[in-house]
Amino acid sequence: MSATLCRTAFLVFLAFAVSFSLQAQSDSPAAHLSGTLLDSSGAGVPGVRITARLENAPNAAPLAATSANDGSYSLTFPAGRYRIQFARESFVPRDFVLDFSAGQSRMLDLHLELERLSSSVVVTSQAEPALAQEASASVTVITRDEIDNRQAIPLTDVLLYAPGVAVDRTGPEGGLAGIFLNGGNSYQTKVLIDGTAANLPGGTFDFSNFTLDNIDKVEVVRGAESALYGTDAASGVIQVFTHRGETRVPAFNLFTEGGSFSTARGGAQLSGLLGSFDYSGAASYFTSEGQGPNDSFRNRTISGNFGYAFSETNQLRLALRNNTSEAGIPGQTLLTPPSLHQINDLRDFSVNARWDFTSGTHWHHQMSGAESYHHVFTANPMQSFFATDPFAGCPQTNPAAVPTAEFCDFTSPGAKSEYNRASINAQTSYILRKFSATAGYQYEVENTDISFLGIGHLRRNNQGGYLDFRYLPVSRLSLDFGARAEANGSFGTRVVPRVGASLALRYGSGFWGDTRYRFFYGAGIVEPRFDQNAGSSPCFPGNPTLKPEASKTWNTGIEQKLLDDRVKISADYFSSRFYDIISFTSCSPFSPCAIPQPAGCPAFWGNFFNTDLARARGTNVAVEARPVHGLMVAGNYSYNDSRVLVSPNAFDPAEIAGNHLIRRPPHSGSLTLMSSFRQFHFTIAGYFSGPRTDSDFLFLGLTRNPGYARFDIASSYNVGRGISLYAHATNLFDNHYQDAIGYPALGRDVRVGMNYRFSGKN
Repeated sequence: MSATLCRTAFLVFLAFAVSFSLQAQSDSPAAHLSGTLLDSSGAGVPGVRITARLENAPNAAPLAATSANDGSYSLTFPAGRYRIQFARESFVPRDFVLDFSAGQSRMLDLHLELERLSSSVVVTSQAEPALAQEASASVTVITRDEIDNRQAIPLTDVLLYAPGVAVDRTGPEGGLAGIFLNGGNSYQTKVLIDGTAANLPGGTFDFSNFTLDNIDKVEVVRGAESALYGTDAASGVIQVFTHRGETRVPAFNLFTEGGSFSTARGGAQLSGLLGSFDYSGAASYFTSEGQGPNDSFRNRTISGNFGYAFSETNQLRLALRNNTSEAGIPGQTLLTPPSLHQINDLRDFSVNARWDFTSGTHWHHQMSGAESYHHVFTANPMQSFFATDPFAGCPQTNPAAVPTAEFCDFTSPGAKSEYNRASINAQTSYILRKFSATAGYQYEVENTDISFLGIGHLRRNNQGGYLDFRYLPVSRLSLDFGARAEANGSFGTRVVPRVGASLALRYGSGFWGDTRYRFFYGAGIVEPRFDQNAGSSPCFPGNPTLKPEASKTWNTGIEQKLLDDRVKISADYFSSRFYDIISFTSCSPFSPCAIPQPAGCPAFWGNFFNTDLARARGTNVAVEARPVHGLMVAGNYSYNDSRVLVSPNAFDPAEIAGNHLIRRPPHSGSLTLMSSFRQFHFTIAGYFSGPRTDSDFLFLGLTRNPGYARFDIASSYNVGRGISLYAHATNLFDNHYQDAIGYPALGRDVRVGMNYRFSGKN
């Protein structure tokens, strides 16, 4: 046989062999997975990406499919052991490991829940989580990425850059810190930590020791929400959400830093999944000597978030947080000599246990128990300075004290105040595709022991029932409305409503994108403080008949997207009116008043009454642009025309009717640039505040606080293998300013640090 004939025979044989092999493979039965993906209302979820990856071949290309408009999906692949993943923005991802034999067909139907930690989901503004575009209230969502990019430590350092927020701080680290939201008083904003109300009875919340450790998301809701949350939510709600574990191989983070003012900080975070159990825990320590005498600050934070899923529709969750701090309090050092011995010790603890479950396709239920605890100890055991005026009643007790002409340094061996709020909440929701209804009940017990009142333990029992409805008559329009009946142990029963709408005026792409209009109206109430209701002194007995402070707020706004959603512009107009504001009437023989002089009170006497009226109205404008990959520019401007309308008991010139409400600048804004290039990230941010009405509360007649500009920068470099180096500076140009008259803000504060992060994996 010739060589040519042999080669021809071999090629024919090879062609037949390949053909038979391919035919055998095509006849081999493949595995098949299909099913339907539904949301909490029972409607199909389109656009979910389903991927199947061989479990023992992590580098193999995954097989993928996408769910249809009705939520159905289908995926075919060779037999084997696969990790099946379901993922779509705004929904909780699902992950399964399944074995498939040749020719096997399996059905896997799932209910997908909205991801409460997603930036496109709003949890706080309605009884049930909703997509951000369906929320009628004005909401700002601060994500973990923004927190990391700013390298922010205290919560106030990210709230400062939210529209409508003004920060009130009496000094640097450790000074009393509060916020004003859309012109409301600092005690009129409800603060929630994973659903737990953290305000003291009467609404006060001190942000001074609240850090962002283990926090994944912050929601700022502008407008009264007492219809959902009862007392304290008269101007808005701020809620923080703790991180949840999400990787089967644990994620770990360790950091340390140091810098100006002998500052040192360190901490660690561990999170992950263990079967149906998810966990996240973190601890940190912060210390600073401050910028002057008696200005040191120590803070420790421990937090945890733990969940267990009996099934996809039956889950338990427990969240805890503890902040402990000790601070020196030098006082108004721009006006008085520093207090060298005054201290303020705080301990804040919160816990929330929640059970979410369903009964049937449309019924969703939630039961929760929550408790918050606040302990404060203040003392000034030794006099640092004293008044030379013999009528001040402030004799010199420390020979080293500095005599002054106007100011008095009263000593105190220590005053202790303890507050506790414990509650149970039960709610049930019936959810359809275009309609949902929620009914809930809350019972709360408030306890306090305030040493200076001198009457021991005080207690209130409060309860409330609420209804909340959401209706989507057409795909473009979302309506929500509800009300709450609040029965408070102090003031009795009040009913507060809320109503809102969100309308898509236009869906678009390209240069002119989506246009959305929002409207919201809400009423709010704030219960009196315990010391306003009760006291042991016959001269200042407290008023048990006080009514709650009340508010009526509304806002309307529009949101516009441009350039394929690379630019987003929002503008809101708000108007709020605050009624029955509690003020103190002070009387003396030289200042007569309508209160009869009690026996044994020759010099001063007085009480609390609902006398004052105020309003706030203005605009918030925000712009966010992402012109190119790795670059983001954001800015906002707030105009707040607040006024005191009625104030018959004003004892300070700043509180006279006609003035702006104190410490709320009429003009404020911010500008932020964030840039990422390869392994390097850089952020520069500026906050601007115009002049504001204020008071020195020392009768010196100071009522105007100048405006200021503050710039912060943060940068980081990813070295590799999970290690990054970072540096940040607050008040970069060392501007001398004060959020409250007499209390200088911290000067230039530069810190450098190192971070090790292992992101975990599934």
